[in-house]
Amino acid sequence: MPRHARGQRTHHVARAIGLVATGALAFTGVAAAAVYVDLKSQIEVSDASSYVVGGPVAAAPAEKPKDPDDPFAGDALNILVMGTDYRDEENAKIAGHEEGMRSDTTFIVHVSGDRTRMEVVSIPRDSLVDLPSCTLPDGSMSAPRYGEMFNAAFEIGSGGVDDLDHAAACTITAVQDLTGIPITNHVVVKMTGVIGVVDALDGVRMCFAEDVVGGPHSPGLSIPAGERTIDGDTAIDYVRARDGHGLGLEVGSDLTRIERQQGFIDSMVRQVLAKNVITNSPQLYRTIKAALSSVSADESLADPAALAGLAYSLRGIDPAEVVFTELPVVDSPREQYRVEWTSAADEIWARLAADEPPPGHEETTEPGDDASELVTGDETPSPGSDDAPADDAAGADDGAGSGDKASDGAGDDGSDDAAPPEEELLPGVCPPGS
Repeated sequence: MPRHARGQRTHHVARAIGLVATGALAFTGVAAAAVYVDLKSQIEVSDASSYVVGGPVAAAPAEKPKDPDDPFAGDALNILVMGTDYRDEENAKIAGHEEGMRSDTTFIVHVSGDRTRMEVVSIPRDSLVDLPSCTLPDGSMSAPRYGEMFNAAFEIGSGGVDDLDHAAACTITAVQDLTGIPITNHVVVKMTGVIGVVDALDGVRMCFAEDVVGGPHSPGLSIPAGERTIDGDTAIDYVRARDGHGLGLEVGSDLTRIERQQGFIDSMVRQVLAKNVITNSPQLYRTIKAALSSVSADESLADPAALAGLAYSLRGIDPAEVVFTELPVVDSPREQYRVEWTSAADEIWARLAADEPPPGHEETTEPGDDASELVTGDETPSPGSDDAPADDAAGADDGAGSGDKASDGAGDDGSDDAAPPEEELLPGVCPPGS
């Protein structure tokens, strides 16, 4: 396998905030849904109507208030999330002034039509691709470009006048042309969003196996090895860093940066759950405010009611069904420090477009019936079937259907006593229970 060819990694991200993977706006969506339900349950009901004497009679409501509705119900969603390093006045204070608009991070969040799973695929900014023509702010069309860095689409679309809508549209055009995936919604997150959300959470706890020191482009980054709680300013330096020392910074690769970014998101999710932020009203509202102030979204996702409904529909998602998939790439033979997608990427795009689950996540049993039926079911499964008991099918004691089995098929001796595989942690994520 080529040095940079990457596979799929699954993370157990808790269902209450599964949308955190979509960045600041998605976190806000889940939080908004939680606030909606929490406030609704907190109101003390006063049924005094039957005691009122005289006066006009008000018409009874057609029905009782319902939980927020998902306006996209039944439809698979492909949300394109773009993190930009656009240096407006506020963001220039973070990273200095620089002309132009660039998309620093881009990933597709696929939400299945039945709301049982999510898959997140990051697109390396250093990918060499062919960019199609796109509409510019002055109404003209850009010329197609061949063998161009992927993140150039954002800057091309901005038309030299820092037009965020056209920048996003050009990136969406490129993604749809390159992947065949219809982008249903989009979100653009500014650098200030990371700082505000992290500080609203009173920092994010991370564990570093070695010192992390930034290079020329991130001279302020210096995190000693060990368990640390990083603030917003440190967090933005950490997720943006591409060179330096520690946790793959020596490589100077966008691929290792993607892993660090995913590790940061994973750490933030774990902290939100550990601190029970969703029930901590002051901290929750600070987080919502910080996220909303630094996000630009399409009209559908920008509707608070629609966003709350979507988030509420995901409240029951199985943690094992939130999957990060790394795009298979290899070093480009045409240009140093660039990568190109392998043919295996086509399989990922086709799967997302068809709303199919990733490998190892195909539905094999009814939700909630998997583990118990293997032990207590009255039917006798056929040998070698997926429903066979542990002494007939290697790895069946897993019970979760995650597909992360290590069996080589050589035999089942001792499989009942085998310890479950340890969770593979992303860079910077603290071990559970530490």
